[in-house]
This record gives sequence, C-alpha cells and structure tokens, in this order.
Amino acid sequence: MPDLDLTASSVDLTRVICDIPSVSGEETPLADAIEAAVRALPHLEVLREGDTIIARTDLGRAQRVVIAGHIDTVPIHDNLPTRDIDVDGEAYLWGRGTVDMKAGVAVQLRLAAELVAPRVDITWMWYDHEEVDADLNGLTRLSRTRPELFAGDFAILGEPSNGEVEGGCNGNLRALVRTTGVRAHSARAWVGENAIHRAAPILARLAEYRPRDVEVEGLVYREGLNAVRISGGVAGNVIPDACEVEVNYRFAPSRTAEEATQHVHDVFAGFEVEVVDLAPGARPGLDAPLAQEFVAAVGAEPRPKYGWTDVARFSAMGVPAVNYGPGDPHLAHHDEERVPLAQIVSVERGLRAWLSAP
Repeated sequence: MPDLDLTASSVDLTRVICDIPSVSGEETPLADAIEAAVRALPHLEVLREGDTIIARTDLGRAQRVVIAGHIDTVPIHDNLPTRDIDVDGEAYLWGRGTVDMKAGVAVQLRLAAELVAPRVDITWMWYDHEEVDADLNGLTRLSRTRPELFAGDFAILGEPSNGEVEGGCNGNLRALVRTTGVRAHSARAWVGENAIHRAAPILARLAEYRPRDVEVEGLVYREGLNAVRISGGVAGNVIPDACEVEVNYRFAPSRTAEEATQHVHDVFAGFEVEVVDLAPGARPGLDAPLAQEFVAAVGAEPRPKYGWTDVARFSAMGVPAVNYGPGDPHLAHHDEERVPLAQIVSVERGLRAWLSAP
C-alpha cells in the first residue's frame, strides 16, 4: 500500500493519489492509503464505511462544515501516469483524475492534516462510486447507514469548478425509450417489422427538442435532453424485433424528480419509457450565512453547476452545499484531462483562509 505524506504540498499529493488508479469499483487501494494517513492524525476521529473514509474534528464549535470529495475516476485511457506539461506558458498536471476530482481531494487531505483547530468543526468525507449509478454511490450508502454524519450547517464538494464557487446543480435522469417489431429474414424484410426503423421518431423528437435556460435564485441553469446510446439488432441477416434508445435528461433544480420524469414521458408519448437512473438537482443554497461568508472569503462570483454533483444529496438532507475545487469541468473525463498547478494552490489558499479565520 502506498504511503501518503500529508505534509507534502497539495500539488505533490495530487500527483501521488492520481497515480494510484481508482476507477469506480477499484477504489480500495486508495481508500486504504487515505485511511492509514488520516488515522495517524490525533485530532481526527476516523470512521470507514466500505471504501468511504470519514474524519471528524470534535472541538465543540458552534457550527460544523462538511467537506467531501469522491476518490473514484472514470476509466483510464492511456492517461496515467501523470506528467507535468506546459500549455501556453502555464504549468499543468496532466492525467486521469487530475480534474475530476483528485486535485480537490488532495487539497482536502492537506488541510485535514494541517487544520488542528479550525474556526468550525469539520467533517471530511472521501467516498467511492460517484462516477456510476446513484445507488452505488458511497454517500448514498452512508446516508442510509449513518445519516447523522451528514449533520452540518454548510457543505462544500471539491468538484472541479475552475477555482470558482458553483451553487447547486442540475438533476440527472436516464431513461430507456423502447420500440418493438417482428423478426424476419432480411431477404424477406416485408414479413417482419423493423424495430430500429421505428426508433426514427424518437430521434426526430430529440433533434427538434429545444432545452430551457432556467433562472433559479439568481443563477441560470442550462437543461439538456440527449440520446447517449442506441442498442438493437440480432444478426446481420435478421430484421430486429427490439430497439432501445437511452436518453439523458439534465434538468434545472427548479424541477422535482417527479416533474422531470413526467416531462420525459410527455416528450416520448406513445413509446414505452423506463427511467433507469434518477438523481434530483439542488438549489444554489447561497442564502445560508456560512455560504455567504465563504463566498466573500474566497472572493468568488457564484455560478451555476450544470452537471449533477453530490451537493444534491446534502441539499435533500437540509444542508446547503456548493461546489468548489480546482480544474476546468470541461476537461472532466476528457482524454486530455489536466489541472493548472496554480489553481490547486489557489483553492487550498482560499479554503485555508476561510477555515482558519477567527
């Protein structure tokens, strides 16, 4: 098991933890390393639930902040080990996980070790399975088994936000839209009914769909409804009797999960629709006093979060939450994933200043 030196710089920690592969479902080696490192810190109470590590201060402060980051990544695609690169005169760390979101985790680990007496009590959470279905998410599991650990006045997710504060997040829905037909030999196609051809109206509705821009508490969220996968076919000489179009709906936090589900059924009226994954969004949560103090302290102008993040989980549990981490969200999951070194340092500085302020 690799050792993590939490006295190292956040940049060096990012290199180390990125070079420990932790694709969703394979997080155990990194979780083991994190657990060993934080258990050596006497000012933290450490718990483990599967591959999710929780470390807490208990200083009797009047307020508690939860700071969380996921330790898994999407699959590696010839982009490990990490390497230092220069882009237009700026220093970057390149490689899988540098943006989403091990640079944010590195900052958190560095500060968890350093901040022995922060201004608020802190619950640090490093969790598994964020990049896959919501039911597998480490925070989903933890919310069922230890919901009291989520108690706090404010939460920060270290998701990539270009070092800015991103409030709330869009909801995320995946659904299968199905067609059926009748199998036949392709030489006698008129005997059958082609299920793939019957999917043409589904694609037409998607091509004609115009997503909304929705203002929620001063932030404008962009929605989107897109086909992400099509499956069908039996063999090269068989008319297919079934076809599925998987669609992904990103919906503004002003919609409930039920409203989003109904919207997808309305768009694809006349077709069989099965929702297979659904995660509600989160309103910005920037009206909370601690959120306002945090935004002022880091000197950021809040923006909306277009992707789904676990701020939604905290919001559902009554804890206002924002996203704040190094890295450009546009490079998350990208083969050229890379994070500016200066941004890692800047986010660490901002969090430290706020958490250390009297």
